[in-house]
Amino acid sequence: RALGIRMTLAPVLDVNLNPANPVIGVRSFAEDPRLVSELGVGQVRGYQEHDVATSAKHFPGHGDTAVDSHYGLPEITHDRETLDRVDLPPFRAAIAAGGDAIMTAHIVVPALDDSGLPATLSRPILTDLLRGEMGFEGVVITDSLGMSGANVLPPARVPVEAFKAGADILLNPPDVPLAFDAVLEAVRSGEISPERLERD
Repeated sequence: RALGIRMTLAPVLDVNLNPANPVIGVRSFAEDPRLVSELGVGQVRGYQEHDVATSAKHFPGHGDTAVDSHYGLPEITHDRETLDRVDLPPFRAAIAAGGDAIMTAHIVVPALDDSGLPATLSRPILTDLLRGEMGFEGVVITDSLGMSGANVLPPARVPVEAFKAGADILLNPPDVPLAFDAVLEAVRSGEISPERLERD
């Protein structure tokens, strides 16, 4: 806060079940969802007490993968019962604690969306699950769109599909003018409604 930083891309709420996980590892609080929830909520509250907004990540849970989404597209094979028992509780806890934002993961989760798209581009995950079922009303921010795990569609489609899926902030698109123009054209064509664009 003293440096003028008003938002942090934390806490990491991934439950790190896979010891071979190359991207989360020690960034995770634990392999126990209850401990991750408790410490994650503590971090949310600690930042907010000093007027720094939080962004819990990486929704819906990047803990059980052996692929780094910076360089590939991981798949989480948990069934819905496992997701509800392991991966989602820390995010539910952060939402209940008033967390400001949630960051998406570039991971495929067939139990939540069988399209093969990563969560960042998935309306069933970001809108139906996170907004609808879990009741999150804050900001949805993507993980970096420069990561390989997000680049599964043509470059002009990635920002549009992320926005349509439910993301409010498109983080670090590799070509900012291209992303801006693509979203603008989607609004002009009616693919994205003005109401969605202006939703607060």
